[in-house]
Amino acid sequence: MDLGIAGRRALVCASSKGLGRACALALAAEGVHLTLTARGAQALAETARHIRETCRVEVIEVVGDITTAQGRADALAAAGAIDILVNNAGGPPPGDFRDWSRDDWIRAVDANMLTPIELIKSSVDSMMERGFGRIVNITSAAVKAPIDILGLSNAARSGLTGFVAGLARKTVRRNVTINNLLPGPFATDRLAAVAKGQAAATGVPAEEILARRAAENPAGRFGDPAEFGAACAFLCSASAGFVTGQNIVLDGGAYPGTL
Repeated sequence: MDLGIAGRRALVCASSKGLGRACALALAAEGVHLTLTARGAQALAETARHIRETCRVEVIEVVGDITTAQGRADALAAAGAIDILVNNAGGPPPGDFRDWSRDDWIRAVDANMLTPIELIKSSVDSMMERGFGRIVNITSAAVKAPIDILGLSNAARSGLTGFVAGLARKTVRRNVTINNLLPGPFATDRLAAVAKGQAAATGVPAEEILARRAAENPAGRFGDPAEFGAACAFLCSASAGFVTGQNIVLDGGAYPGTL
């Protein structure tokens, strides 16, 4: 299926690893020119090199922290007029809300709510002027099924969800859609790191924790990041102009609700 976005330009945040990288790879396979940004220079360079070697697209690398004003300014300046924006940033740490300070809450909101809003603000008007735009926010399945120890993430990402719900109905008339992708357990470095932390706390080997969690999922496995990237690419496609303001869960069926 030709997604109709060859030659478009995208800014993909936190795209050196994991789900951000998967989204970048899927877009590049469709002929989308990319600006990639992440904090780790080496991983970012490796991802950019891989894309250049496998896809005939332009790739710009911007090393920086997208959750800072400077990081956003650098990424936006390098990207220029973009048609596609994929918002992504690492989630805040788990814990007990009794232990979180005001600064902890502000950092979470800055990273997982205000950063994507600022990037949307910087790009959505020019998208509407040109009559095409696709914005995808990578949030979390915890938005629909909150996890108690992820309170910082639950709150910040839910705030973004509420904001998008209103704005997405305003921009779609100009062929600019805004949607949220809510990942469950995917086979990424972050999943492995969480299991390692649980292993240290419980004494149960990380491999056993991961095997148990995969078996508990209705799919009997973790998601492949490439599956996530493909979903992102479709939402960015020319054919997805009638999909906006949606929260699409990719979790192997773990979320038990009907809505």
